[in-house]
Amino acid sequence: MIHRMPKENPTTTQAVNIRWLNISDYQTIWEAMRQFTDQRDAATTDEIWLLEHHPVFTQGQNGKSEHLLNAHHIPVVQSDRGGQITYHGPGQLIIYTLIDLKRKKWHIRDLITRLEQAIIDMLAAHHLPAYADPKAPGVYISEQKIASIGLRIRRGASYHGIAFNVSMDLSPFSHIHPCGFSNLKMTQFSNWGGTSDVTAVGHELITYLMKGLGYGTKNIIDQTTRC
Repeated sequence: MIHRMPKENPTTTQAVNIRWLNISDYQTIWEAMRQFTDQRDAATTDEIWLLEHHPVFTQGQNGKSEHLLNAHHIPVVQSDRGGQITYHGPGQLIIYTLIDLKRKKWHIRDLITRLEQAIIDMLAAHHLPAYADPKAPGVYISEQKIASIGLRIRRGASYHGIAFNVSMDLSPFSHIHPCGFSNLKMTQFSNWGGTSDVTAVGHELITYLMKGLGYGTKNIIDQTTRC
């Protein structure tokens, strides 16, 4: 399980805790994010959690049942994030952003744009022309989605975050209308010459997220307890 770190001085607004987790149950991590968000205060350091999930479909707050075509024995969870239905599974890098938006004086759109841009910048370093779509949050390559973004703002702070397809079984996406779009095709980093090592991608993307989210220092927390 996830335990809160000691509170830090509220002036250290440029610091962030980076928490590495193993492949984890969605429900367990979701409850931990909610607990962290409910217990945090103005002195709590922001955190970024990196992990993978066991196979699961998650429906956003406004998710419509018709976008789930056939679950094929994969669990379906009604989540409190924004957006429609998506799939999580091994080989997909999950990055949860637990950020005090009030402290940063950001709106949710500011955070989404910064998350998208961090991914776009990382992919550009691999000579991949990725882009964002203002009508459908996330990151795309050649009209195929490589990263999805879904957030929840609670008490002025964010949780949930990014699902970046690294090297996974994409077939479960054919059992849904991903993000509510019947003709949306999904892709992944390994299909474009990228590494299939999820941890390596996480380490690389953190560098871009640190810059894009305005953090100057980080505290790495390697938590290997399986959830």
